[in-house]
Amino acid sequence: MSAGGTRLTLVRHGETDWNLQRRIQGSTDVPLNETGRGQARSAGEGIAGVGYSTIHSSPQARALETAGLIAAVAGLGEPDTHYDLREREFGPAEGMTDHEIALRFPHGIPGQETRDSVVERALPVLLRLAERHAGEAILVVTHGAVISSIVRRLTAGERPAPGEAVFNLSLSHFEVADGVLQLERFNVSAQSLGGAAQCQDADGLAGDSSPAVSLSSSSKAEADAPQV
Repeated sequence: MSAGGTRLTLVRHGETDWNLQRRIQGSTDVPLNETGRGQARSAGEGIAGVGYSTIHSSPQARALETAGLIAAVAGLGEPDTHYDLREREFGPAEGMTDHEIALRFPHGIPGQETRDSVVERALPVLLRLAERHAGEAILVVTHGAVISSIVRRLTAGERPAPGEAVFNLSLSHFEVADGVLQLERFNVSAQSLGGAAQCQDADGLAGDSSPAVSLSSSSKAEADAPQV
């Protein structure tokens, strides 16, 4: 991280029963299952002592419980919630499996929230948090489509690659400097934290080769399958 920059780590929530069933959650408030709670506690152990100063979350139950469990294990304070970090809305597809969606909506889901809309509501929250916690490292627990939408904007649609999903309790590391968000590492395990070789992973992206994202950028890839 450069001098004066803010490390911002986006964390996908833990597993839910709908994840197991490959059902699209979106705005539906699905709780964590026991596996998801264990994932959150394990992530908290990996995060503890690394130097994060604060934790923030989407208000949806699966994200907020994940944040609370991480905070309890890692010794962070109570998570602050931010409405605009909620999951992408999938309209009539919510509750359906990915197979059912492919059969019923072969040409796209009518009325689903666009990825650009997700970025345009979530990115200002992240930039405000980075400004508020300048020079610190902060955690933000959110959702797969929020993370992938931001990364897709950042990489002009190259990541996530076809078939590449943001996995439960993965970490995606960003730096914010001068009001600009830049990707450092994408979709890595909490257990990879610590040491000089922080977050070395086959899916990692080097910070010095990653482009930056701002509200003026636009996505090249709008059509994509929703992540379960």
